[in-house]
Amino acid sequence: MILVLTTGFDEGAAARLARQPGMAGHIAGLDQYAFDEASLAGRRALVIGMHCDQRFLAGRAGLIADFLRHGGRVVASGHHAYPILPGIGGFAAAERPTLADLTIHRLVDHPVWTGVDGADLTFRRGVAGFYGRVWHDPPDGALIVNGIGPDRRPLDFIYGVDAGTVLFHGGNDLTGYGSADDSSGRILPQLLDWMMAS
Repeated sequence: MILVLTTGFDEGAAARLARQPGMAGHIAGLDQYAFDEASLAGRRALVIGMHCDQRFLAGRAGLIADFLRHGGRVVASGHHAYPILPGIGGFAAAERPTLADLTIHRLVDHPVWTGVDGADLTFRRGVAGFYGRVWHDPPDGALIVNGIGPDRRPLDFIYGVDAGTVLFHGGNDLTGYGSADDSSGRILPQLLDWMMAS
C-alpha cells in the first residue's frame, strides 16, 4: 500500500495514482495533519508532495526516518526548506536563470526515468523550468539521476537510509507526470512500479 499525504484542499495526487492501471486498492490518501495518528506499518511507500506543510512535517521527521529504517520508500518532491528527510541539504537556484541553467541532463539510467527524453523534462508546452529549477545537496553516496544546468547539479537523486530508500525530486510533483503526451508521461507509471517493487 502506498500512502499519499494530501494537503487538505487537493485530493488530486492520491486519486490520480489510484486511477492508474492496476493501482485500485493500493493507494490511500491521508491529510498531512492527521499524520501523527496514522500507522505506517505495512505501508510500502510514502509520497510527500511539494505543497505539503514542511514546517509541520519537520516536527514528524523522526516518524519518517523510522519508516525508512524499517525498509519503507519515500518519494518526495519540492524545495527541501525544512529538515523532513535525513541527509538532504537546502536548495539553491541560479540568480538569473538562462535556458542553459534550466536544462535537464540525464546522468545515469534509472527505471523511473527509462525512455524519458531530457528535452521533455526541460520543456513543458515550450516553456523551460516547470520540471525543476533548483538543486539540493544530496547525502554522500546518493545516486544522482538527473542534473540541472551546465554544472549538472543534483535535481533527482536516490539514497538509502538503513533498510529504506528516498527518491527525491527537487521540483514539481513527480506524480503530476502521468498525462503528458510526450515521453515524460512515462514517469508516473514507472514511479508506481518502482514504489511497488520489493
